[in-house]
Amino acid sequence: MSGILGKKIGMTQIFENGKFVPVTVVEAGPNYVLQKKTSEKEGYTALQIGFDEKKEKNTTKPMMGIFKKAGVKPLRFVKELRIDSVEGYELGQEIKVDSFEGVEYVDITGTSKGKGTAGVMKRHNFGGNRATHGVSRNHRLGGSIGQSSFPSKVLRGLKMAGRLGNAAVTVQNLKVVKVDSENNVMLIKGAVPGSKNGYLVIKPANKK
Repeated sequence: MSGILGKKIGMTQIFENGKFVPVTVVEAGPNYVLQKKTSEKEGYTALQIGFDEKKEKNTTKPMMGIFKKAGVKPLRFVKELRIDSVEGYELGQEIKVDSFEGVEYVDITGTSKGKGTAGVMKRHNFGGNRATHGVSRNHRLGGSIGQSSFPSKVLRGLKMAGRLGNAAVTVQNLKVVKVDSENNVMLIKGAVPGSKNGYLVIKPANKK
């Protein structure tokens, strides 16, 4: 399996080899297969899977049709994962965390914590302007952003103040400390993106 969907439960620490190890507890699965995408029909090969049950009244009719066809209850978190072949997978099939037994390192994608609007010093680590010797009131501002007669415009992509956080973030090469198949729980060394109860996409590490 190329990945699994999960939810961040929180952080704790365990005792391993005489040392305390900080770990993130992730509820990974059960996932359910909702659709199979093939290169003949859709032009690519992937599995659409879902995680975390929700009420039918909070589900749109198009998604409800997908869930009924797969024979599963409405699910809150739905993603497509690319895979080499969809053979061996059936609609409604349950995917549990035991598919990650033997995997030592993973890449985890989540939505980072939103920190609201931030200035350039906090958002982009600008050093700021001088705070003494003079009447300058420009201490934490970004400074000049334009040019003179050429090109007479503000270039795109400049680092400015704006929204910080609340964006898709991937952390690579996180060590899997333990996989608890009985409780569908995975212990990951260190921190993962997002807040408690945030949804995650967990994949085997791409660079290990």
